[in-house]
Amino acid sequence: MAGAETTVERLRQYLRDLSPGARSLLIGELERSVLRGDEVAGADLVLQELRRIVREQRDGAPHIDSSARLLFKPLEPFLVDDRGDRSHPGRIARASLEPLWNWVHRDLLPKDAKSAADGVSEAMLAGDQAKAERLARAFQDRVAAAIDLNLAADDGNARRRMLHQIGTPRAAEELAALKCALKGRDILAWLSARLPLQIGNLVNAELDKCRALIEGAAARDGELFLYALLTVMNRMTAPWQLIRLGVKAAGSDTAARVSETPYGVAVNIVIAELERMVAELRQDLHSGQGVAIGTLLKGIHDAARGLRTELALPIDSTWGRVLAAQRSQISDLLRAEIESMPNRVRRLLRPRPLKEVRPTSVLDSDEVAEVEALVEFVGICRYFAGELAINEMTQRALSDLRQYLDNGTRALLEGLRQAGDLDRSFRQSQVDAAVRFCAKVFGRDYAALLVKAAEVAGSAEPRAARA
Repeated sequence: MAGAETTVERLRQYLRDLSPGARSLLIGELERSVLRGDEVAGADLVLQELRRIVREQRDGAPHIDSSARLLFKPLEPFLVDDRGDRSHPGRIARASLEPLWNWVHRDLLPKDAKSAADGVSEAMLAGDQAKAERLARAFQDRVAAAIDLNLAADDGNARRRMLHQIGTPRAAEELAALKCALKGRDILAWLSARLPLQIGNLVNAELDKCRALIEGAAARDGELFLYALLTVMNRMTAPWQLIRLGVKAAGSDTAARVSETPYGVAVNIVIAELERMVAELRQDLHSGQGVAIGTLLKGIHDAARGLRTELALPIDSTWGRVLAAQRSQISDLLRAEIESMPNRVRRLLRPRPLKEVRPTSVLDSDEVAEVEALVEFVGICRYFAGELAINEMTQRALSDLRQYLDNGTRALLEGLRQAGDLDRSFRQSQVDAAVRFCAKVFGRDYAALLVKAAEVAGSAEPRAARA
C-alpha cells in the first residue's frame, strides 16, 4: 500500500498534538474496546503509538536534532522501546539512537556528518523538503558504505575499538542493523509500499503474499531477509503470527523442522518481543504509571499462547525452555501483583484512630492512583487467567477485595461523619479513594451512590461543634 508509512507518520504527529487529557480518554476507550473483543480498525496501532508517546514523555526521548532524525529515518521500522541490553534480532533500541549518532558524527564520518547535518538543517529551514531528503539519502549511503568497510576489515583490535566507541550494550548487533537499514533503504521501501497498512490475520493468501514479498526483497539483497521479516511484522496487529511463516516454510509445526528454515529466526523475533513486553509490564506495574496495561497484558497472553499452540515445542528444546522460563516469569510477576492488591487497598483505607492522623493531612495521591491502577489491572487479569495459570488467585483476590470494600466503606463513612476539623481532610481522602476503587470493582452506579452517601456524611456537624 503506497503511502502507508506517510499515514503512520501523520497518525503519530496527530497523537502527539493531542492534549494529555484527550490522550487519556482515547486510551481508555480503545483499551475497553480491545478487551471486549470489538473490531476497531487501527486500535492496536494507535495504542502502541500512545504508549510510546507517554513513555517518551516520562523517560525522555533520544536527544538528537531534527536533521539527525531525518538522516536516521530508515531506522524507524527497526527501533524497539527497550533498555538495549536484551537481544532483539535486527532491531535497535531507541535509547541507542543518540550513541549511534554521536559515533557517526564524532568517529566514523565527522566532516561528512557535520556537512550533511548543516545542509539538511538549512534545507528544512528554507522549506525545501526535497533537497533535505536528497542530502539525507546521500549521507545515508556514505554511512552504510563506511560501516561496511569497517566491518569487512580483518582487524580485531580496530573492531573492538569501534564497538567501544559506540558504547551500547549490543553495539555489534545494532551496528549491523544500522548498516542494513541504510543500505537496504530502497528495497525495504519497495516491500513496505506493497504491504497493507495493517495485517489483521496472517493466513492463506495474505500469508503467501507476505512470504513472496519477503523472499523477493531477500533475492535483491540477501542481508535484508531479517529486515524484510521485521517490516512485515510492523504491519501485523498480532506480531506473534510471524511464526506462521516458519511453519509454512517448513511444511510442519515441529520446532526442529521450523528451525532448519531461514524463517526460524521469526520464532526468535517473537520470543524476544515477548521478553520485551514482560519487562515493560514489570516496569509499568512497579512504577504505577503504565498506559493501556490491559492491552499489553493481552499482547503477552496472545504471544505466549501462540508460541505454545502454533508450534510443537518439546520441553527440552531451546525454544521450549525459553518459553517455559517466560511463562514462569509472567506467572510469578502476576502472582506478586495480584496477591498484594487487597492488602494495599487495606493499608490505604484502614480506619485509623485520631492519634494516627496528622492534622489536615490527606492520602498520597500518587499512591492512590497506583493502587487504583492495580485494582483495575487485577480485574483485567480475569480475561487471561486460564492461559496464564492465575485463575484461582485472581478470583480469590477479587472476592477478598469486594468483601472488604462492601463492609469497609461503612466504617469510612462513619469516620467522615464523626470527623473534626483536624482529621476531616484525611477521612474525606480515604472515602474519595474508596469511591475510585469501587468504581473499578462494582461499577460507576455503585460509586455514584457512595459519592452521595459521602456528601451526606461530609455535611454532618463537625465533632468539635457538637461537643
